[in-house]
Amino acid sequence: VALAVYAILLMPGFLQVGYYYFFSSQVHRSIVYGEQPRNSRLDLYIPKDNRRPCPVVAFVTGGAWIIGYKAWGALLGRRLAERGIIVACIDYRNFPQGRIGDMVSDASQGISFVCNNIASYGGDPNKIYLMGQSAGAHISACALMEQAVKESSGQPISWSVTQIKAYFGLSGGYNIHNLVDHFHQRGLNRSIFLSIMDGEESLSRYSPEIVVKESSARTIALLPHIFLMHGTDDYSIPSSASQTFVDVLQQVGAQAKLLLYEGKTHTDIFIQDPLRGGRDPLVEDVFSIIYADDATRRNTASAPTPRRLVFEWQLQLARWISPF
Repeated sequence: VALAVYAILLMPGFLQVGYYYFFSSQVHRSIVYGEQPRNSRLDLYIPKDNRRPCPVVAFVTGGAWIIGYKAWGALLGRRLAERGIIVACIDYRNFPQGRIGDMVSDASQGISFVCNNIASYGGDPNKIYLMGQSAGAHISACALMEQAVKESSGQPISWSVTQIKAYFGLSGGYNIHNLVDHFHQRGLNRSIFLSIMDGEESLSRYSPEIVVKESSARTIALLPHIFLMHGTDDYSIPSSASQTFVDVLQQVGAQAKLLLYEGKTHTDIFIQDPLRGGRDPLVEDVFSIIYADDATRRNTASAPTPRRLVFEWQLQLARWISPF
């Protein structure tokens, strides 16, 4: 019920974003990247001005491992495309169609497609960034670590971790052992969650924080700069999850930084803030990191201030009633 009311309150904004998603010539929907019916598609958001190769964000959206869908990234895709950045929103199988191993495999295939084909769509293959939100942050971090382990041990790979300039983890959880009881209290039944994670015996394998602790120096050396972003009032996945992961990464010698958004909830920085219009803190941080070494491109990639899509009273009420 809370989810339904939340969606109704924000519907004016969702309808406008939906119109952009279905009718904008900048959105290339459902590009095939894999063989499975559900995991075989991704959406591309192309900047209007793509005369020069554009930086690229490969994005894995959230959805509690159950309701993830590539179109959930439309608002982020629109905002970053307005700033000269191509966004590839990667779909993946959800539970019960797939379990965590399938999701990680799907995400990895999508990342591989982006790394090997994005130049054909105007992307710069030397400026590819990986990003995930919520469950997508967990899935993409698992894919990144799995690839680093394979690459450092000489196993065959279809994409290289060294092709990723930086990783952005938004509102993610990276030690699944610590989240089983928390999710159960929040309404995600323990037995269902353990089924999603392929059983209790697989929790360590799919906990990037633990994988980092157990990885060789050679594996860690391959990792890109990692930025973890989290709202301090996130009750779906507490910000301490990102803080702990950053601490572990820094302890083993990886480049990692934590960006905290004071007073922000799980959905504020990904949904409510962009719908509010104006300068979005998350987009501004991502933008400044991607263009940190390209002052000319940073200056030319400025965009008009995004307009408000939802009234403030609706945003505040939606924030209060949100089940996330």
